[in-house]
Amino acid sequence: MGKKIKKEVEPPPKDVFDTLSIESKKAATVVLMLNSPEEEVLAKACDAIYKFASKGDENKVTLLNLGAVEPLFKLISHEDPIVRKNATMAFGIMASNSDVKKLLRELDVTNSLIARLVPEEDVIIHEFASLCLARMAVEYTSKVQIFEQGGLEPLIRLLSSPDPDVKKNSVECIYHLVQDFQSRAAVRELNVIPPLLELLKSEYPVIQLLALKTLGVISNDKETRIILRENQGLDHLFKILETKEFNDLHVEALAVVANCLEDVDTMQLIQQTGGLKKLLSFAETSAIPDIQKNAAKAISKAAYDSENRKILHEQEVEKCLINLLGTDNDGLKTAVSQAISAMCENLASKDAFGIQGIPQLVQLLSSDNEEVKEAAAMALANLTTANPSNASSVAEAEGIEPLINVLSAKRDGAVANAAIVLTNMATQEPLRLSIQSHSIMNAIVEPLQSTNSQVQSKAVLTVAAFGCDADARTELRNAGGLEPLVKLLHSRNEEVRRNACWAAMVCASDELTAVELCRLGALDILEEINLSMGRRNHFSERALDKLLDNNLSQKYSQMGYLSFSNIITDSFYDYGQVKPGVKLLSLEELSTQELNDRRAVILVNIKPPEVAVTVEEKLQDLVYGRAINLSPSSSFRKSSKEKTRKGKGKKEEEKPKEEEEFQIAPKIQEEVTLEKLPWLPPFDFILLDYINDASKTILPLATTKEQVVALAQFVAGNMGGPIEKDKLHDFSWELHISEIKFEQKCNVIPIGKIKKGTFYHRALLFKVIADRIGIGCTLVRGEYTRAWNEVKLVDDSPQGITGLLLPPQVYVVDLMYQPGCLMKQGSAEADHYKLI
Repeated sequence: MGKKIKKEVEPPPKDVFDTLSIESKKAATVVLMLNSPEEEVLAKACDAIYKFASKGDENKVTLLNLGAVEPLFKLISHEDPIVRKNATMAFGIMASNSDVKKLLRELDVTNSLIARLVPEEDVIIHEFASLCLARMAVEYTSKVQIFEQGGLEPLIRLLSSPDPDVKKNSVECIYHLVQDFQSRAAVRELNVIPPLLELLKSEYPVIQLLALKTLGVISNDKETRIILRENQGLDHLFKILETKEFNDLHVEALAVVANCLEDVDTMQLIQQTGGLKKLLSFAETSAIPDIQKNAAKAISKAAYDSENRKILHEQEVEKCLINLLGTDNDGLKTAVSQAISAMCENLASKDAFGIQGIPQLVQLLSSDNEEVKEAAAMALANLTTANPSNASSVAEAEGIEPLINVLSAKRDGAVANAAIVLTNMATQEPLRLSIQSHSIMNAIVEPLQSTNSQVQSKAVLTVAAFGCDADARTELRNAGGLEPLVKLLHSRNEEVRRNACWAAMVCASDELTAVELCRLGALDILEEINLSMGRRNHFSERALDKLLDNNLSQKYSQMGYLSFSNIITDSFYDYGQVKPGVKLLSLEELSTQELNDRRAVILVNIKPPEVAVTVEEKLQDLVYGRAINLSPSSSFRKSSKEKTRKGKGKKEEEKPKEEEEFQIAPKIQEEVTLEKLPWLPPFDFILLDYINDASKTILPLATTKEQVVALAQFVAGNMGGPIEKDKLHDFSWELHISEIKFEQKCNVIPIGKIKKGTFYHRALLFKVIADRIGIGCTLVRGEYTRAWNEVKLVDDSPQGITGLLLPPQVYVVDLMYQPGCLMKQGSAEADHYKLI
């Protein structure tokens, strides 16, 4: 009975596998384990993947190719906290790879990651979920997703996390998100300023730096700056600036201060607390160029407000900026020049900069750095605008040549601003002439051809400023500058078009330039502009008038009218009526055409040609050693008898040398023949005699009325005399004109040659002589062959009234039927004279 009973051990269930420790050195095997149903296996697999991915970017790519991302994405929401933590760690570390991030965007993982930021989650999950979001937030698409899925609120909450890594990742993600304006407004509503200011006290510089960079972005908004000021943010910033150990944070801190200084209230607060003086001192004494540069940028931003400029001027900011100009750092020179430009809106500052600042800025125009050159040119442009003293200082600093060199700079801003400076200087005649001596019009041709509208606008203004001088217009014409100027009249940019019209108006001040502008099509373009209510401007209207007034041949052919002030000069020609848009050929082109049956072109010219000697005369002068007088005052009407007599006298005096002289004659004749003399319009001796006779006989008459009557009779007498109205058709003037054309072998005939002239011949001759002897009259073209002159005469006072000055009346002068008869404008008699 004492027998022991043996207890039997119950065997394990047949379907349960004994505990197995698996080790694998192949990533593919571990990736397969991510699909295991066992939590322990999943946790270990995720941990192994985290460690493997941490070793380098190649491993991340390997895991991506093995398909590890999709199962990891599912596991970051696993119910087991350890699996969830390890999966999030692996996910966060892999997100640094660009290909992995691309797949994460496609999988839309942001919502799941944001869900991991709740307070209940482990701090490690917070760290790697925020890390993954920070890396994804660099891309715009992910920014939008995080914002729309409510990621900002948990990220801002995590700024107060006890873990520094969580803080760092969260503020970095917020920094990327606030690059978008929607997120900037959202973080302001979520009260992000206090936690960001707390981060400035962090013992970790990277956290401080990210907080400052975030403040630098969101403080671009005025509402945020107000909140920052209310939370004593400026105190935090100035503490950083005053701490030398934080010099690696000074650049970013100054960027935030620069934004804050845009507000007048903040500027006044800083001034009252002594912060502004500290800032200027800090800028001058710092040995770090980037810090000085940001200080200059802070001044620039503040100076955009007029009240701020006053405050800065009171703090003598000009001295600080002038001292900073002397540094060797190009970035700092650029920032300081821009600050000077901004301060120039204050007139007192503009004067303060002029004494010492302008010479330094002029030196910067020769910098090899294009940005420095552009900034210096902009500063000088602002300094010289409406400030003649500063404009003179630029010239005294020998700035003219550097400015002209900048007109060919690479940056459009530099070119435009250099043109502004030169234009500002041109308001003073001595400076204008000095600049002109440096071939300004040659230099401005390249900017006129620019595709940048600002450069075009400022370049044509420069042309307008210097085009008032005849020499400058000649230089522009010879340099080919008129063609790009005319093209700019077509510009769709209103400012460019208006300024181009202004320049064209100025350049059309002499006949040669006006004719060339017409040849290039300026007349047609201006007419087209003036037909448009939207494009027409004061300058386009004046330019058209000026162009025609200095090209009377074109004006009369096109408009059929010359006013009292339009004085006909030499080389004027009447081509006849032309339709709008039809280009009038030049006198030389018309003269070289073959004879045709069109109406003759009537020429007015008594200007002695500059070269009016024949080859034989030149040969004779060269042989006998005489100097040829080519001046316009030379006599061109010497008889051949006088020339022969002088030649014989000279020959008799030097008879011993006769044989030697004629031996060299053939050689000289060959040289002279080879010379190509320029085309010159024929000299009208008869017209010259008419004008001389009129000056002697008509000009001395007592009253204008007597002069008009006498001149009308004189003109009629030299063009066929009075014609009876009913015999006008028998007056064969057409045949006479044809004979002259045939005799001249040219379609252009001098007016003095015409002995049988009809209405338009006589009216033209009357206007030509009247203009030369000082009788004011118009020239009006009528239908077909009709043309007439109008004069203004003062009628006698009514009988019995003395000393009454009556207004002048307009009269039409009869040159055909009763030469000298004066018909009051608007009368039936005058109207009948104008009709066919």
